[in-house]
Amino acid sequence: MANVLPRERQLAVLAALVDGNSERAAERMTGVSRPTINRFALLAGQGAARLHDRRVRDLSCSLISFDELWGWVAKKPHRVDPAEDAVDVGEGWIFAAIDVSSRLCVSFFVGKRDQESTDRFIEDLRARLVVMPQLMTSDGFAPYVSSVGTSFGPSSTFAQTVKHYRKGSRRGPDHRYEPPRDPFIVKRAVFGAPDMAKASTAHSERLNLTMRHVNGRLRRLCLAFSKKMENHSAAVALAYTHYNFCHVVKTLRVTPAMQVGVTDHVWSVEELLDELMSDAPSEKPTARPLAHIKPEGAARELPAGRGFLRVVQGGAAPSPPVAPAPPPPAPMPVAATPNAATVEPTGQLDLLSWRPKPRKPVQLSLFDDPEPI
Repeated sequence: MANVLPRERQLAVLAALVDGNSERAAERMTGVSRPTINRFALLAGQGAARLHDRRVRDLSCSLISFDELWGWVAKKPHRVDPAEDAVDVGEGWIFAAIDVSSRLCVSFFVGKRDQESTDRFIEDLRARLVVMPQLMTSDGFAPYVSSVGTSFGPSSTFAQTVKHYRKGSRRGPDHRYEPPRDPFIVKRAVFGAPDMAKASTAHSERLNLTMRHVNGRLRRLCLAFSKKMENHSAAVALAYTHYNFCHVVKTLRVTPAMQVGVTDHVWSVEELLDELMSDAPSEKPTARPLAHIKPEGAARELPAGRGFLRVVQGGAAPSPPVAPAPPPPAPMPVAATPNAATVEPTGQLDLLSWRPKPRKPVQLSLFDDPEPI
C-alpha cells in the first residue's frame, strides 16, 4: 500500500524520525497518526537499505573499524518464551563497520550476536570493497576471527583491541584507592603484521553513540523500542543512510559520503526523501577481487596477488658490539711483614707494623698501702 501523505507531511515526519524522535513524538509534532507514521517509517527504511546498496559500493578504505551495538525487539532477552520465535523477538544486535578516514558507515547488519550474523556482516563488508584495507580492527568478539579469515583471506591485516572492564557494578567503600586495571586495553594481532598504534575501535564506538542519539528506538528505559524485527531493521537503515549523506562531520566539515567520493554535496531532507521513495533497481553488491596497496618501505610482492611481504621491525633493536674488557691488572707483590722484634727503630712510626706493647698486670692489695707508681 503506497503512502498517500502530502509531501509536506512526509518531509516533516522524516525530519522528526531522523532527529531521534519516537513515532509517538513525531505524531505530536506533525499531527499525523501513529499507524501512518509506522507505515511511512517502514517504507523509508526499506528505501534507505536499497539506497545504501546502490550507492555505497566499490570503495577503497584503508582503515576500517567495526563493532556491535546492543538493541532489542518487543521483549528483553530474559523475558522471551522458549516457545516463541526467537528470531523476531529478543536481542537485535547491530553490526556496523566505519571507515576511519571518512567516517563513512560502510556496512551494517541487524541480527543475533552469533557466528551466522557475523559471517553475513563481514561478507557484506567484503562485497563493498575493491581494495584490501591496510588495517581492520574490532573488539574481542571471537567470531570475527573466522569471519575475517574466510572473507578476506590470510593476506589481510586484522587486529583486535580487548578492554578489561570491572566485573559487576558494585564498588566497595575504598574504590578510590583500588589498584588500576592495568592494562585496561590489550591489543593483539590476528592476521598479518598490523600497526598497533593505529589499531583502535574509538571511531566505531563513537558511531554507536551517534546512532543512539539519532535513532529513538535505540534509547534505553523508554517505550520507543521496536515491536517487530522488520521495523527495527528499517529504522537502523534509515539512521545510517541519513548519517552518511546528510550528517556533516564536525572535524571534516563535509558528510562521510562526500569525503569518500560517493557524492559531491550535502544532501537535504528533500533530496533524501526523493531517493528513499525512488523505485530505481538496486541489488546487493557482489565480492570482487581485492587489489593490494603497496606498503611504504621495503616490500616484495607475493605471487598470485596475495599482497606484499614487507619488513617488520620486531623485538628489541640489536645492541652495538661491545669491545672486550681489558684484563685486570696483575696484583702488586706484597713484601712479607717483618717480625716486630727485628724491626730497628728508624725514628718514624710504621703504622702497618706497629703494635702496642703489652703491659704487665699489677696486683692491688685491699689492706696494704699501694706501692708508689
